[in-house]
Amino acid sequence: MENRTEERRRKNYSQMRSIVDFGMGLVIFGFGVYFMFAPGKGVQFDIEPVLMYFFAGLCIVYGAWRIYRGYKKNYYTE
Repeated sequence: MENRTEERRRKNYSQMRSIVDFGMGLVIFGFGVYFMFAPGKGVQFDIEPVLMYFFAGLCIVYGAWRIYRGYKKNYYTE
């Protein structure tokens, strides 16, 4: 009985964490794409273009990693 409860708790936590990882990954990835293509659409920022593209690249890579982590659901390593 106790093992079933613990297993259900782990499954619920893994599912919740996966949804959070997907959501945050999409948001962060979206910010990266926005910062990457905003200058081409006429949006101006008060930072150096190299720094902006570096930040956009980091956002894209980190967002993709969060989406991958949500897909894999490898939260318990024992």
